[in-house]
Amino acid sequence: MRCVFVQFRCQPGKTYAVADEIYDREVVSELYSTSGEYDLIAKVYIPEDADVGHWLNEKLFDIPGISRTLTTMTFRAF
Repeated sequence: MRCVFVQFRCQPGKTYAVADEIYDREVVSELYSTSGEYDLIAKVYIPEDADVGHWLNEKLFDIPGISRTLTTMTFRAF
């Protein structure tokens, strides 16, 4: 499995609805609310043979209330 972090900027007043929908889909390992430019950050494990962009689009990015995302790929855990 490949670990990526995805940050979500939500439309005003939609953060809790977006967070609930993300959890309902059961595809994230961890989900946190954050301060700063983004409202949520998720730790996601993607199958090694999957295309990251397609997988995220199919599993998460169609959730209503998301206005922007930022995906960070990981390479090694220390």
